[in-house]
Amino acid sequence: MKRAPRMLLAGLLALSAAGCAGLSPLQRDQATHIVAQARETAVDCDRPSTACARPSPLRQLGARAFAESAPGAPRHYALLLDYGQDALISRLDLIRSAQRSIDLQTYIFDEDDAGHLTLDELLGAARRGVRVRVLVDQLAALRHVDTLAALAAAHANFELRVYNPVLGRARISYPQYLLAAACCWRQLNRRMHNKVLLVDGMVGITGGRNYQDRYYDWDDEYNFRDRDILVAGPVAGEMEENFEAFWHARRSVPVAALGDVARRLLRGGVPEMPHAPYAVPARVEAISRDADDPLLVHERLVQAALPVGAAAYVADPPDKDGGSYEEIAPSTVHMRELIESAADEVLLQTPYLVLSRPAQEMFEALHARPDGPRVVISTNSLAATDSFITYALSYKYKRRYLRDFGFNIYEYKPFPEDAPIDLDATGAVGVQWNPDGTVDIRTRDDGYRGSVPTEVHMHPSGSGAGQRGRPEARAARQSERMPLEREYSALRYAGIGVNRRVPLQRAGVRIGLHSKSLVVDERVGVVGTHNFDPRGDNLNTESALVIEDPAFARALAASIRRDIAPANSWVIARRDKPPVFSGLEYSLAKVSEHLPVFDLWPTRYATSYEFAPGPGCPAPLPPDHPGFRECHRPVGDFPEVNLGIKSVLTRIFTAFGAGLAPIL
Repeated sequence: MKRAPRMLLAGLLALSAAGCAGLSPLQRDQATHIVAQARETAVDCDRPSTACARPSPLRQLGARAFAESAPGAPRHYALLLDYGQDALISRLDLIRSAQRSIDLQTYIFDEDDAGHLTLDELLGAARRGVRVRVLVDQLAALRHVDTLAALAAAHANFELRVYNPVLGRARISYPQYLLAAACCWRQLNRRMHNKVLLVDGMVGITGGRNYQDRYYDWDDEYNFRDRDILVAGPVAGEMEENFEAFWHARRSVPVAALGDVARRLLRGGVPEMPHAPYAVPARVEAISRDADDPLLVHERLVQAALPVGAAAYVADPPDKDGGSYEEIAPSTVHMRELIESAADEVLLQTPYLVLSRPAQEMFEALHARPDGPRVVISTNSLAATDSFITYALSYKYKRRYLRDFGFNIYEYKPFPEDAPIDLDATGAVGVQWNPDGTVDIRTRDDGYRGSVPTEVHMHPSGSGAGQRGRPEARAARQSERMPLEREYSALRYAGIGVNRRVPLQRAGVRIGLHSKSLVVDERVGVVGTHNFDPRGDNLNTESALVIEDPAFARALAASIRRDIAPANSWVIARRDKPPVFSGLEYSLAKVSEHLPVFDLWPTRYATSYEFAPGPGCPAPLPPDHPGFRECHRPVGDFPEVNLGIKSVLTRIFTAFGAGLAPIL
């Protein structure tokens, strides 16, 4: 054996011994004793019946819903949370109102401003007598062992568990990730993607948002256009039941029982909570004040809640594994049944348009029906996506999606002009508000070329409008990171950055789509965590809230239609046929598309189009309309991307060459 392979093998064996060395029973008992002795038990409240909770207009929605419900006739109130600032205010309001319990389940929990603020609020609730339980996935939550060790002993009313801790650790390094991929691939690849915040078993929030700045418009480089739903009423009991199943599952491990955390406790006792100063304290103070303003919460949130009847929480069990399709994915099966029931229209929003084989067969059969529904897809463009790999696979199958499935595809722009994003809150722009409700924005000078659009519609929230042009916000720019960086950490060794966001031709705060929603016939609406992809079908656990109510479905549809409007999305359609050999080109492209890894044909069946308004084109037309080409102009396969077609295709080929398509 050559020297390099021997050294690599020796290193992996040493790493294996270090990474897999478990705790002895004595060590585990000692770590547990340290935590028990150090935990605070004092409660800063002399009213145990209410735990000194602050009155909350949102929690009151839950009390109202239960009071208006009757056996067989439940009442719920549903609130779509499109704006990141509203989503964070809602969470703060509910946490401060909790009287008995708070259950939080999430995939990503970062240690940035949004993450630290949420932790501070949860610990404050625990100290006033509320039972707080937090369940996080191992791969993408709480980066530092000291933070985890401190939280293990923070308070008797606060408990933290880690789901599916590979190698028996709370944190794993990049080399340990590779080791886990080699020794425990099946376990490593099964993650908890559910996201729930539940207060007193009365009001819950679920949807796409994790706990990280870029989900709440607080990142100065890249933010998500996301969506949550707040629901008040009896369905909160179903959410609580599913959380209990996860909390007591064998894969959910108390943080002090994990090797790296326990050894930290045994080595130095319980550390102080590491809490760096907020990057933008003024922003944190502003949103905290907004959450404490009952009039603001009532006018901006409570009044927007819709009264609905029955609601269902559809969630996978914690022991979901690789069995049959129907058995392993209740969320997938339910979504499929809803889509198959469509008569007129399926409106689906997913950031990552990668379909499993059963999903492809379903949409093909739907398209073959004589009276099949129109299928409208809202997803990311290459310029907007945070996941190059998944866009590469979507790009590969454009012909199939359009021709075989009949999709109308709209790809989100990186600089949408009418999006529910508070650009001012990002701290990356100076804002000048105009009398007509639009704003002129000025970006920081950071080496980008060009400028962002001068008219961007924003939500004039109290927390954003009070901070225009903050110099400290610009100074708080964070280093680039991928939201799914641990899930894609093996790509570190794949070369040329196959999953990095592509450079763009213009400056500005980039926006990427992250919401996962479905509307069927404007009679039923779904908001959840499922990306409608193979990972959601077979690997990740997922959840969704399903509401069969026309008013709610129309509101959700209107939100998605805003995202696919010309100001915010490009439309994908068949490119013009070449003057000669069009049939041969189509056949060769189709053959290339079916290659298992590489797709070498350089010409795509479809490309991106921009709406071109004019006297004869007052409104955009769907791509299957006879007048589509008269009202739309082609803008290329990768609009806004500052890479040549050859460079993009090289990265796509490298992505598939890394062999990662099967796990997307």
